[in-house]
Amino acid sequence: MRISEGEQNRMERRPLSARWLPLSRHVRSARSWIILGVLAPIGMLVLSAIMLLELRQDAWDKAEQTSKNLLQVIERDIARNVEIIDLSLQGVVDNLKVPGLAGASPSLRRIALFDRAATARDMGVMLVIDENGDSIIDANADTPRRLNNADRDYFQAHKTQAGLGLHISRPLISRLLGEPVIVLSRRIEKPDGSFGGVVLASLKLSYFSSLFARIGLGREGGINLYLRDGTRVMRYPFVASDIGANITGAPTFQNFVAKREGSFKGISVRDGVERYYTFTQVGDWPLVLNVALGTREIEAEWRETAAVIGLAVLVLCGSTVLLSLLFGRELRRSAAMQAELARLAQTDVLTGLPNRRHFETVFAQAWGTSRRTGAPLALILIDADHFKRYNDRYGHAVGDAVLRGLADSLSASVRRPGDLVARVGGEEFAVLLPGTDHDGAMRVSETIHQAIAGFAMPSVGIGPGTVTVSLGLAVDSGSGTAEDLYRQADAALYEAKAGGRNQTRSAA
Repeated sequence: MRISEGEQNRMERRPLSARWLPLSRHVRSARSWIILGVLAPIGMLVLSAIMLLELRQDAWDKAEQTSKNLLQVIERDIARNVEIIDLSLQGVVDNLKVPGLAGASPSLRRIALFDRAATARDMGVMLVIDENGDSIIDANADTPRRLNNADRDYFQAHKTQAGLGLHISRPLISRLLGEPVIVLSRRIEKPDGSFGGVVLASLKLSYFSSLFARIGLGREGGINLYLRDGTRVMRYPFVASDIGANITGAPTFQNFVAKREGSFKGISVRDGVERYYTFTQVGDWPLVLNVALGTREIEAEWRETAAVIGLAVLVLCGSTVLLSLLFGRELRRSAAMQAELARLAQTDVLTGLPNRRHFETVFAQAWGTSRRTGAPLALILIDADHFKRYNDRYGHAVGDAVLRGLADSLSASVRRPGDLVARVGGEEFAVLLPGTDHDGAMRVSETIHQAIAGFAMPSVGIGPGTVTVSLGLAVDSGSGTAEDLYRQADAALYEAKAGGRNQTRSAA
C-alpha cells in the first residue's frame, strides 16, 4: 500500500532550488572563478606536457620499429645470398671427389662443378685453387685464367686450419676484376686429409652498396656491415676510405659484438653524431649488420609539433587567464540568469513536465532514499499507443496538443508532492512513486487509464477513449540497481505493447 503524504514529505527529497544552491553560491563567487581561471591553464600546461612526452615516445617507438624492419629485410637478403654462395662452394668441394671428374673435358668438368650462382649479377669469380695457390678450374672459362693467390689471407687461413668452414675475407681488390670484393672460400682436402687447395667465390661490394642505397634513412642515418673482427665491409652513405677500416676498439662496435642483436644510443667515433643503432648478426656467418638513425632526425618532426602545440597552448592559457579576470566582473549580474537556465534545463518545453535529465536526477535520489529507509519504490513507464497516426493524420500541431493533454492527464493522476511525472522521450513518460508498493502502483496505473480515457479533442475529431496508453510497472524488490528497476519497467511496457496495448503489465 502507499504511505501517507505526511510520511512521504518526511522522506529525504531536496527540491530543485536546493539542489542548485551550491552551484549558485559557487557561481556568485568571483574569487573562486578567478582561481579556477588560473588553475585551468596550469592544468592545460600539464596535460599538454604529458601529451608531448607521449608524442615523443611515439616517435621513438616508430623509429625503433622502422629500424628493426629495415634491419630484418637487409639481413635476410645478405644471409640468403651468402647461403647460396656457400652451398655452391660446398657443391664444388663435394663434386671434386666424384670419380672420373678429373679426366673429364674442361667444359664438362666446369658444368659439373658450378651451378648458376656463378653467373649471378654481383658475383665476381669462382675458382678452384690448388695447394700452391694456382687457379686450376675457372667457373667462367674452360681454360682457367692464370692466377696465384697463395699470399691471400683466406688461402693461408685454410692452409693452416683444417675444419675452418666458410671463410669470409676482408674487402680486397680482385686481381681478375680490378674492383673491390669480398671472398667466400672453403678448404679442399685430399683423400688423406691434407690441404688440397681452396674453392672460392668473390662477391662484389657493389652488391652491398646498391642494396643499402635503396633504403632512405635521412641525412644522419647510415647502414654498416662489419666482420666480427671489426673490419668494415660496406658503409652507406659510401665513403671509400671507410671500407676495410677496423673499428674494433670503438665503444659502438663493442656493443655490436656483445650479443647477437639489440639496440642502443651512442656517439659515432667517425663524426661525433649521436645515433640510434639497431644491430644483428647476419645468419650464422661472422658478419654484423647495423642500421643507424640520427637522434636529431628522429625527434625533428616531434620538435616541430611540440613548438606549434606549445605556442598554441601558451596563447590559449594566456587568453584563458585574461578572460577569467574579465569574466569575474560579470558573475554577479549573471547569477539570476544562471538560476533560470538551470530551471529550464530541467523542464520539457512542450509539456512543461520535468525532462529526462530531471527525472534521472530525482530517480537516483529516490533510489538512494529507498535504500536508506527501506521504503518501496515504484516506477511506471507510459507510452502513447499508435502516436504516429496522430501526426500523420492530423499534423504535428495536433500531435503536440495530444502530448500536452497526456501530460495534463498524468499530472492529474498523481497528486502527492513526492511523486514525479516526467517526459523521458518523444511520446514516452515516466511516473516515479517513492514509498509505493505494487498494489498502490497498480491503483495509480488504473487512475492513469481512466484519466486518459476521458481525454478528447472534439475540434479535430478525437473523442473520449480514442487516445490510449500502454503502461509498464516495476517495484523495487530490494536487490539489484536503479538501472535494473528501469529495465524491468521497460520490459513490462514492451509486454503491454505486444499484448495489445491500452493496458498495464507488471514486471515479474
